[in-house]
Amino acid sequence: MLTRDQETLRDQAREFTAAELLPVANELDPQQADIPWSIIDRMGELGYFGIMIAREHGGLGLGMTEYCLVTEELARGWMSAASVIARANGAGAAVADPQWRADILRSQAAGRWMWAGAFTEPEAGSDLANISCTAERRGDVYVLNGEKRWCGWAKAADAILVLARTAPGRREGLDFFLVEKKRGEFPPGITGTPIPKIGYHGITSWQLQITDLEVPVTHRQVGPNGETGEGFAQFADLINWGRLHTAARAVGAARGALEDATAYAQRRVQFGKPIASFQAIKFRLADMATQVAAARALYLDAAALYDAGMDCRQECSMAKLFASEAAEQVASSAMQVFGGNGYTTEHAVERHWRDARLTQIFEGTSEIQRTLIAQHLLREFQPVTREEETR
Repeated sequence: MLTRDQETLRDQAREFTAAELLPVANELDPQQADIPWSIIDRMGELGYFGIMIAREHGGLGLGMTEYCLVTEELARGWMSAASVIARANGAGAAVADPQWRADILRSQAAGRWMWAGAFTEPEAGSDLANISCTAERRGDVYVLNGEKRWCGWAKAADAILVLARTAPGRREGLDFFLVEKKRGEFPPGITGTPIPKIGYHGITSWQLQITDLEVPVTHRQVGPNGETGEGFAQFADLINWGRLHTAARAVGAARGALEDATAYAQRRVQFGKPIASFQAIKFRLADMATQVAAARALYLDAAALYDAGMDCRQECSMAKLFASEAAEQVASSAMQVFGGNGYTTEHAVERHWRDARLTQIFEGTSEIQRTLIAQHLLREFQPVTREEETR
């Protein structure tokens, strides 16, 4: 059950999406164009880049639940817009200097400072511990060398957060480095090549080559214990955030497909009556709506646990797994409702399908989520002895 304030925030995001975001998405996504800065600035005015930033730093001071509610609404219009708010909201501000950290948070909350993540590599995707990008300390700087892949928003952002290896090992010896830059440019030491994608337009994804990039020691992100080599632990916490964010994005895409299919079924006439009157279509829409509602319930439950400070790794994985699988199924069913017209670029339903399909892959594939959920279950399971059964 949502509070009145949560409903108000959700409804405001819904109105913004319908009136301002969706028309832009319908125009620019077919062109594979990036989100215009006018939309970014408007989202900043509405506070969406500071939902989870404390009020003392200019944010809304809210939690994961509110963050996910806004995410769903934005993703209903354009998944890229829902994604870009993750480039702020306090993430990437873990620098040691408290004044600099406060400045970053204030700028993030206003939508004036956004980062891009350079985490995965050509040979380190699901196996993130296999990172090979190196960071060698030389006096007051670290010198970074390596290759990164799937770095969305890398050129447009104000900074790039690079995960690099500072010591041999796998999970140990990894650190995040904040690379400051100008919007629309790469800094000296980084070159980028756009990655051609079938969907998720609005945010250009890059493959980066990092060559002798000098980063001041002060730009290393501080881990839980303030020591070097804590990057993997930092990422493990960040990934719960990312999985809930992805679950909400998946629900938004699914809802877009459901709403478009429902509207189309009522205006499309065959055999002398709207196809919505046929039982086959009714059943399909009913199943789609049920999947959307169930996926939303899962992410809201996990978000509530997150906000309560509880261990919610399994619930985050479940929410991400179910929502992403449901989103692809719902979007595919919506295309079936559209019939041949669904297999054209004349309707947004094909965009919802392309974007929904991606949610099964990023922030941990469905296979990774199933593995994590099973591992959690098996760790919890303790066989009961015959003696215990009789007590």
